[in-house]
Amino acid sequence: MSHKVFLTGASGFVGSAILRRLVADGTPVVAAVRQGSVAPSALVRCVQFRSFEENNDWDGALAGCDVVVHSAARVHVMNDTESDPLAAFRRVNVEGTLTLARQAVAAGVKRFVFISSIKVNGEGTQPGRPFSASDTPQPQDPYGVSKLEAERALLALAHESGLEVVIVRPVLVYGPGVKANFLNMMRWLDRGIPLPFGAIHNRRSLVALDNLVDLIVTCIGHEAAANQVFLVSDAEDLSTSELLIRMGQALGRPARLLPVPAGFLSAAAKALGKEGLAQRLCGSLQVNIEKTRDLLGWYPPVTVDTALEAAAKHYQEYDKK
Repeated sequence: MSHKVFLTGASGFVGSAILRRLVADGTPVVAAVRQGSVAPSALVRCVQFRSFEENNDWDGALAGCDVVVHSAARVHVMNDTESDPLAAFRRVNVEGTLTLARQAVAAGVKRFVFISSIKVNGEGTQPGRPFSASDTPQPQDPYGVSKLEAERALLALAHESGLEVVIVRPVLVYGPGVKANFLNMMRWLDRGIPLPFGAIHNRRSLVALDNLVDLIVTCIGHEAAANQVFLVSDAEDLSTSELLIRMGQALGRPARLLPVPAGFLSAAAKALGKEGLAQRLCGSLQVNIEKTRDLLGWYPPVTVDTALEAAAKHYQEYDKK
């Protein structure tokens, strides 16, 4: 069955990749982009917005669409300057999402695919005890709380209206054009900087951008996806040291790792006020994607090494400084 998709966040890291895939597949798309952004494709109709809050009018953009893929969000930031971060996250991630969903129902949209976050589950796991889609949510920060509240509001709307809601909770997404800590790690490796992660034996689930996009596209039309929550990863968990070694191989710059004990790194990070960064580099966060595989017949089409090579190539061509 052919679908017409309304896609939010179409100029973002994940949204732009979804758009490229939909265009390549020949799927009709209406793309919402932040005002001032360059139109992501001449092949799709674009609508612009100032900020994704509760006061947007999407009626005209939604006309004729039967699926919404909502990837726009106020994203997690390391040093939030808002006086009330939770209120700021709620305005965009909860009220803005629910306004869009209600207007989608009124416009006759049948399915709403919501890109949430693994932060709904929590910040970390014990090795060998991964998060699953059925776990009781335990968000630890305002971003995770706002995503959980949005999920619950959407599922309540689904119950009231018959709208089919699909929730996808990605782990850390990497790929061509990735920013933040992942980009920093590539720069460290490229410059040959010795890194103190040779004794880190944690387990982290990651998801390549192409794998996440493939699952989202699957969720657009798969009957079994309706009103379900899915976790997504590459199905291969790595320690920080393993990730750096394989990233270095992709860059052609062997990782120089020093065997500094994890306890020492955690204590140093705490003293510097960088506990969150230490958790991401030294702690474990694994997810179980059995439900995603069993219910949808989906398995990640791209391997970790292939995805790292694509990220490294983009870095060397566009992001290297």
